[in-house]
Formats: sequence, structure tokens, C-alpha cells
Amino acid sequence: MLLHLDASARRSSFSREVGDTVAAAWRKANPESAYVHRDLTLDPPPPIGEAWTELCDYVLEHQITDPGRYAEAVRTPEQAKAWALVKPLLDELVAADAVLIAAPMYNFSVPAVLKAWIDQVTFPRMSLAGTKFVVAYARGGAYGPGKPREPFDHHERYLRDFFAGHFAVEDAVFVGSEMVNALIDPALAGRRDEHEESRAAALAAAARIGSAL
Repeated sequence: MLLHLDASARRSSFSREVGDTVAAAWRKANPESAYVHRDLTLDPPPPIGEAWTELCDYVLEHQITDPGRYAEAVRTPEQAKAWALVKPLLDELVAADAVLIAAPMYNFSVPAVLKAWIDQVTFPRMSLAGTKFVVAYARGGAYGPGKPREPFDHHERYLRDFFAGHFAVEDAVFVGSEMVNALIDPALAGRRDEHEESRAAALAAAARIGSAL
């Protein structure tokens, strides 16, 4: 199963374009496999509350590492409400063989709706080793290795650290378009070719990644 998440506030966006390209190639290569698409901006997960923290504390205290047992942590009506929010999101994640996250860089990091989803589905010592993760992104500037703004990248760096530190996934794949702001910012007009080259390379790579996922 492929779980496809969209996190861009724009209905037509470069991160969605790259993510849709990965998904289309995957679906063509895996016509019999299940595909689940969740648009986090249309149906945003709420921030976690105190009841969620109580579920998390119970799981940690009782050393529960199997997501199938997390419901054991529900002991109050408030916790039951929190679990009702978590369960469908967690079920999709645990069932997935591959997870595709289409997420632009916002303010050097990830969109708030994606962070809310991450908080809802993440519990202590929870391993998703063996699950494949692909991040399709778009960024207003250039943040790659050696670029002047590389130190400001808390988008890819955060997600790589999160996947490795919480899900035991070390080999996430990132593909995306950079210099998107060159299309609208007069100060970056001279770098529009750089964006177009980045976009074309990202779409070509996305098709290859989706086919092989």
C-alpha cells in the first residue's frame, strides 16, 4: 500500500506536482496495490492535547512497542476522544509499505499540518523499519549542499532526523523543485532558468522513483 500525504496550502503547487508524479508512476507500476491519499490541508489533524500525552506516557511506562496494543492506554473519556483521532491516521501509516509526503518548505521548516500529523502518529520506540519514505518538496530558494542558505534548511534535515530517530528509517528519498520564488520575486528573476532546470530534473526523478518504489 502507498500512503500519499499532501501538506501544501496551495491547491496547485510544485510539491503537489512532484508528489503526484511519484504517485502516478507508482500506481502504474503497482495497479493491484492499495493507494490511500490524505490531504492534510483539507482535513487538518488537530494539535495533540493533554489526553494524547497521557496515552504516550502509558505506552512508554508499560514499554508497549506494538502499535496494535496502543489502545490499551485508553482509560478515560478524554483519552478515548484522543485515540479516536489517532487511530485512523496510525492505521494508515502502519499498513503502508511506502509513504509519500508532499511537503513544501515553509519558513525554513515543514508545514504546520504535517507537524500536527507527525505528532499524532508518533509514539515512543515506534519502529517503521522496512517502510519506504519519499518526500516530494518545493522550496522558494536554494538550500542544497554548498549553497549559502544550506544552514537554514530545517526541512529536509528535520525530516531525515525524525525518520531515523523515531521510525528507524535511515534511507528516506527526497526529490523536489528549488528556486520557486524566482517565478514571482523580481529580485530573483535572473534565476528563473535555475528553477526550471530544478523542476524538470525533479519531475524526471520523481517518475523514476515512483516506478521503483
